[in-house]
Amino acid sequence: MCTGKCSKCIGITLFPLAACAIVSNILLYFPNGQVLQLSEITDLVWFFHGILGAGILVILPAFMMLGAGGAGCCANRCGMLLSVVLAVLGFAGGAYCAVISSLGLIGGPLCDTGDGEYLYPFRNDTLEDSYLFNQTTWSICKEPENIILWNIVLFSILLVIGVIEAILCFIQVINGLTGFICGTCMRKRKTNISGM
Repeated sequence: MCTGKCSKCIGITLFPLAACAIVSNILLYFPNGQVLQLSEITDLVWFFHGILGAGILVILPAFMMLGAGGAGCCANRCGMLLSVVLAVLGFAGGAYCAVISSLGLIGGPLCDTGDGEYLYPFRNDTLEDSYLFNQTTWSICKEPENIILWNIVLFSILLVIGVIEAILCFIQVINGLTGFICGTCMRKRKTNISGM
């Protein structure tokens, strides 16, 4: 496969991943479908790791990868070099999303423990005592309903998306450098042996 086609395939793959990341991050603002006050939303959601990191910072290189992979003015060495620069940006966005999502999973959600005060009941737990591995501790959060499951599912989705995007963007860095150095496609030369 030539580097242009590989670039196009990666670009096409990044679009649905970025869309899923944006939707997942937006859903974190509405735990269990409820509209909460700003002070009742988990703090790590405000880092916009799905909207900005795995969303916008990945959509930009995806557009360039499609251009670098297609025929025309962008299917040249300069287009591949620009796709490398933007792929580094996409890698940073995917890695940022993965890191923030990991912190969100480790720290747990902001919830009401029954006294009307919202706090982080799992922030000081050790990894051995983590709520992730002990489902019986989930009952400590009374409001919003199912907030722990909501956060685990959405932060896990964002973690996986961020890792996949970072890997794909890293592959595009290698692919783009190859396309920049060697050209976007190796064409086989045809020789006319009948004229010999």
